[in-house]
Amino acid sequence: MKTTYQNKYPKSLLNKGTGYLSGYSHSLNPYTGCSFGCSYCYVRQMPVSLFRGAEWGSWVDIKREAAVLFEKELRRAKAKGPVTIFMSSSTDPYQPIEQKEQITRSLLEVMVSDPPDFLWVQTRSPLAARDIDLFQRLGDKVRISMTVETDRDEIRKHFTPAAPPIAARLKTLRLLAEADVPAQATIAPLLPSSEAFADILRPLVKRVCLDDYFMGDGSGGKRTRQLGIEQLYKQIGLEEWYQPDAFRMVYERLRAVFSEEELFLSQKGFEP
Repeated sequence: MKTTYQNKYPKSLLNKGTGYLSGYSHSLNPYTGCSFGCSYCYVRQMPVSLFRGAEWGSWVDIKREAAVLFEKELRRAKAKGPVTIFMSSSTDPYQPIEQKEQITRSLLEVMVSDPPDFLWVQTRSPLAARDIDLFQRLGDKVRISMTVETDRDEIRKHFTPAAPPIAARLKTLRLLAEADVPAQATIAPLLPSSEAFADILRPLVKRVCLDDYFMGDGSGGKRTRQLGIEQLYKQIGLEEWYQPDAFRMVYERLRAVFSEEELFLSQKGFEP
């Protein structure tokens, strides 16, 4: 799918943390839209996508002069109380265009100079490794959450063909660990995986979050059903993985190699 890019000059960047992100004071999105265009992305059902008139994944807005605006907003927000930021809630901050535009990096540079109380970085892109130098400077005020829905790349290709390969994401987790950057593997949403998945993750992280459509889409799975995701499971004969209790099998496999304190379910695994 070809992605169309537009330049935008937003009037604000920080949004109040609500709903699933109510544990955060703010959310922060360096871009609007996401070229990864994942089939199950809940943003497909949100106004920003529905009213666009173009398929999710086919367009991205680049937020110009973001760092200048963010520096002012961050300063004002910190004057009112603790600032905890979730980046990003409706786009991947390290989607391919970031390699060129570096909007996300410019925002991180602001935060290095004037740190929030905590920053959560949610991504599925190995490009995050580029900014290890800035993550290190933020110390324990940052956590990188790397989405790794499965260890099977053929499954990844079926559900999210434009997203980065699984091996590249696992390599990024290793690089983050070697650099002592706080990180977690986020199996969200849960996709079909092998019995070896837990053992693959064990050397890379000390923290794993597991979530699925039924716990994590904010509507008990209704939003996901509207996307027709179940049909993608039927196409590969793995309908049993599209069930509210499917996560239990993966959770038990994780428990065999991780402690209870290292495992988190759904919203708890995304809190500051």
